[in-house]
Amino acid sequence: MSELTGLLAIWYREFKVFTREKSRVISSVLSPLFFLIIFGAGLDSSVSIEGISYQQFIYPGIISMALLFTSIYYGVYIVWDKMIDFLKEVLVAPLSRTTIFLGKVLGGVTDAVIQGTLLIGIGFFLNINFNLWGLPFAFLIMIITSAGLVGVGLLIGSLMERPEGFQLIGSFLLFPLFLLSGALFPIDDLPSWLAPFTYADPLTYCVDGLRIVLLDAGQFSLVFDLTVLTLFAIGTTILGTLSFRRMKL
Repeated sequence: MSELTGLLAIWYREFKVFTREKSRVISSVLSPLFFLIIFGAGLDSSVSIEGISYQQFIYPGIISMALLFTSIYYGVYIVWDKMIDFLKEVLVAPLSRTTIFLGKVLGGVTDAVIQGTLLIGIGFFLNINFNLWGLPFAFLIMIITSAGLVGVGLLIGSLMERPEGFQLIGSFLLFPLFLLSGALFPIDDLPSWLAPFTYADPLTYCVDGLRIVLLDAGQFSLVFDLTVLTLFAIGTTILGTLSFRRMKL
């Protein structure tokens, strides 16, 4: 078996698992959607930011929220694969652990981008006006961001023995990453003590990039956002690969 064939086989297995779990897809989309409809519509009549409605303003943040939750929690499947000994069967295949890790990353990215795409489609029905020309860039941002976040999830999963431990660590990361990303508020007037945390949050640059390409709004430049996200994805992939190589079953 070649490394490429093995990579595609692992990706296909992850994709089939995803498509068979309809409840997983629905729940991952419904939570951000409720946030967008209830929270966004509730403040839409009284809040306007940068000349756009509040619901439009948080729309890129809600897409980023779906990517974040799906990508990070994807790592729990490594823990389940350990528990049912499926991972042992994969590791005895004539494939490097790097290939196995990258196949998992591709599977997680596919899952996250599908859910982000569903939210973009739902935006049409919610009358959220965004730039159609920005969709190719939006998909690029979603792919790079998901790759980085899936790497974080797999890194955590490779270190955990039980799903309860993963959920504890995951919950500890998820909400600070989301709330500090500027998904719900503009970051240009942050208090001095909060700004460093927001600028250190990789999801900040996903939210900002999506605002630029979809709404013509944003704090940084698109090139800067893509550069930061790419470096983040490369860094988590390297760290995740090293952790995967040392993982004990």
